[in-house]
Amino acid sequence: MANAVLRLNFVQPDIDAKQLSARYKAGLEMARFADKHGFMSVTLEEHHGADDGWSPAPLATAAAILASTERVGVMLMALLVPLHDPLRIAEDIAVIDLLSGGRLMVVGGLGYRPEEYAAHQKDWKGRGKLMDECVAALLGAWTGEPFEYRGETVKVTPAPLTKPHPPFFIGGTSKPSVRRAIKFNLPIFFAAPVPELKAYYEELQAETGAQGFAMMPEGNFSHHWIAEDPDKAWAEFGHHLFHEAWTYHSWQTDDIKSAVHSSATTVEELRAEGMYTIITPDEAIALAKADPAFMFNFHPMVGGMPIDTAWETLQLWEDKVLPNI
Repeated sequence: MANAVLRLNFVQPDIDAKQLSARYKAGLEMARFADKHGFMSVTLEEHHGADDGWSPAPLATAAAILASTERVGVMLMALLVPLHDPLRIAEDIAVIDLLSGGRLMVVGGLGYRPEEYAAHQKDWKGRGKLMDECVAALLGAWTGEPFEYRGETVKVTPAPLTKPHPPFFIGGTSKPSVRRAIKFNLPIFFAAPVPELKAYYEELQAETGAQGFAMMPEGNFSHHWIAEDPDKAWAEFGHHLFHEAWTYHSWQTDDIKSAVHSSATTVEELRAEGMYTIITPDEAIALAKADPAFMFNFHPMVGGMPIDTAWETLQLWEDKVLPNI
């Protein structure tokens, strides 16, 4: 069985409520497909105020997916922790952990858009301090025991199923994020290939005895679609891939590192980059056979891709790829 991940962010350019409702329902069906066919996880993300509705409520979405599946995990990459009341999301995550039998994994991120902080009335300049306070509160809350929070003794119930707490990673690509992970004895998930920061994390681990671990995407990370005719698919639907790439690029500054940060200014440049790839069933079979550890990163509804077209790539995976690997 090949390794596969399903990414969902429910982007719908020129938001239409009926179309977006259909997209969310399709996402649940695709998650059930992923569950049935042995996908490793479904990944979600968090943004706010996007003109295309880009994934503002990942915890609610995760709960819906986990309630309608049996085996597949859900990973939030990332939950923008400082934008939330930490006691509230501690409760949400604990309940989802109980509901799912421990299948929710969360990467806690700072975010990189000042406008999101402004909209939620949070202090952009003090975001690091706020993140530390939130992480400490989450870890305290998940013990199920009383702890101190902003001068008050509080207790959060219920405690999660997973002990000592649901899988929680610090996210980021900076030395402060590394130090934060070490401080809280947590694993770290880097958003980009940054071997120098992984080495820094391991160096601090050796000094402090912290018990976490580091994960990061590979240097050749790519999203995947399967089509009988990739040239035709790029010509007809490449603008959906470009919509996501360009939107994401427009949010980021030069100091932000991400495995999915494109610099393309046209569909043709995006295709040449290789960050988004459309391959034939035979090419998918060859990749899986050449490397049993190869990871297919499916993102079928990218950039408002028509739902019927999105299903075609998953159907080809089921009908023509899986029987041959």
